[in-house]
Amino acid sequence: MTLRASLVLLVVLNLGVALWWGLRSDAPPAPAEEAPSGIARLQLLSERPDPRPTAPAVAASTETPAAPATPSATPATAAAPERCFSAGPFADTAALDAARAALAPMASRLRSREIRENGGRGWRVYLPAAADRATADASAQRLRAAGFNDLVVVGDGAEAHSIALGRFSTEARARAHATALNAAGFAARAEALGETRSRYWLDLVAGPGFDQNQARRAAGMAVRATDCATVR
Repeated sequence: MTLRASLVLLVVLNLGVALWWGLRSDAPPAPAEEAPSGIARLQLLSERPDPRPTAPAVAASTETPAAPATPSATPATAAAPERCFSAGPFADTAALDAARAALAPMASRLRSREIRENGGRGWRVYLPAAADRATADASAQRLRAAGFNDLVVVGDGAEAHSIALGRFSTEARARAHATALNAAGFAARAEALGETRSRYWLDLVAGPGFDQNQARRAAGMAVRATDCATVR
């Protein structure tokens, strides 16, 4: 009887301990059973999301209202093109100065220029006289070697031992030939033949209300339209 009583007591104690353990408030909750595949899990109403749409939050606008457009400025009137004239030729600087004084009130800008004329005899290009004939001949050999074959060594007279390098009908051609010789290392010069004289011109930019006939009477000389590039 003692063994049976011991077994009964042991079973009762085990049941009591299991009951006490299940009734504890801090006992971990029993794991939720997973629903079989394909079957939705039951949800309480409090667990479902609220189906009502929420109003979107209105962000405070940071944009500043656009300022009203101001009327555009009146376009500037296009400036009238310049008109330029040349008066002359004047024989001397006295006549030039008198014309300048008469035309100054009619012009916004004035410029004088001088043109030299040689009386129609042409121009020459030459090398100045050397110390002796041997030096002149050596210069002539160097000129021919450089390709300048049109030359004459002057043997006597006031220009003995100089080298003539050609005559030209215009100043422009003479100076171009002299420039080519200078570039090759020769001290060539261009010079007008015969008496030279100067002629003077007065170039001007017309002012407001400029009258060409009135300008001609004031200058005592012809007044012709010209390119404004010559007056700059």
